[in-house]
Amino acid sequence: MQPDFNAFAVFALVAEEKSFRAAAGRMGVTRSAVSQTIRRLEESLGIALVRRTTRSVSLTEEGERLYSDLTPALAEMRTAIEAVGNLRGRPRGQLRLAVSSIAERFLSGPFLARFAEAHPEIQLDITVTDEEFDIVAAGYDAGVRLGEVIEQDMIAVPVGGEVRQIAVCAPAYRMRFGTPSHPRELAAHRCIGWRPAPKAAPYRWEFTENGKEFSVSVAPEITTNDMALMIKLALAGAGITGGIEDSFRPWLDRGELERVLEEYCPPFPGFYLYYPSRRNLAPKLRALVEHLRRDREGLVEEGGERGGAFVAPPGGFGRSE
Repeated sequence: MQPDFNAFAVFALVAEEKSFRAAAGRMGVTRSAVSQTIRRLEESLGIALVRRTTRSVSLTEEGERLYSDLTPALAEMRTAIEAVGNLRGRPRGQLRLAVSSIAERFLSGPFLARFAEAHPEIQLDITVTDEEFDIVAAGYDAGVRLGEVIEQDMIAVPVGGEVRQIAVCAPAYRMRFGTPSHPRELAAHRCIGWRPAPKAAPYRWEFTENGKEFSVSVAPEITTNDMALMIKLALAGAGITGGIEDSFRPWLDRGELERVLEEYCPPFPGFYLYYPSRRNLAPKLRALVEHLRRDREGLVEEGGERGGAFVAPPGGFGRSE
């Protein structure tokens, strides 16, 4: 059988979008053309790849296996084609990023707005997610995560300086229940926990004492994957919660939230933009790296952040199981 590489690329888009219509929109063709291409591919392979209903599209077991095997190869093909096309040197095209929801500085409106204004030919496609996965296999150009969860074979560029993961509560909670003097006392308090995804284990509550890391066993009264909800619950006096200090800063500055157990929450290296090592870095991604470095240099000049090498940070409140 002579392979139809175009058909495989169409199939990969359908698998990614889970929709013939969405895949057709991305390619600029009709839904019927996409459907016919998938049908011909299935006939040539002699297997069903896609389940079709009036409302949804999903992959068969064989389709899932084919998509899993195709994705890295297609990513490499896209990289090779981009490497040739990008010899012209202008940053352009879609830049797909997977960014942690707690990467406050990167997700700030001004930072991304300045980049978009400086590079009008780049279309940013940002997925905010806290799930850990292979960004290359999933078709992303780069990701932003805490350094401790980035694979060692990735290139990593600091997004900001050191960060802290802290515990906080509302003054109303402190007045009613008091606050712990040591992290081990958290077990006797109402706590609001966080998990990155529905099937993931809740994050552990970890602290540092005399330079040594330790964790405490906490059974949260409420667990969620939404930091905004955690903040709302804490503001309402529902309990003690925790996360990156920048996430709470507006409410801390107004006194609506208070730090708890601060001496057990030392700073550590924070977020990094990371991407696979490639000989020819696409101009669109290089533009983002340079934008990020200029932003950091500006902060250093203003005395805000200090730079640093890519070092795996010590444990802190909120590391994954």
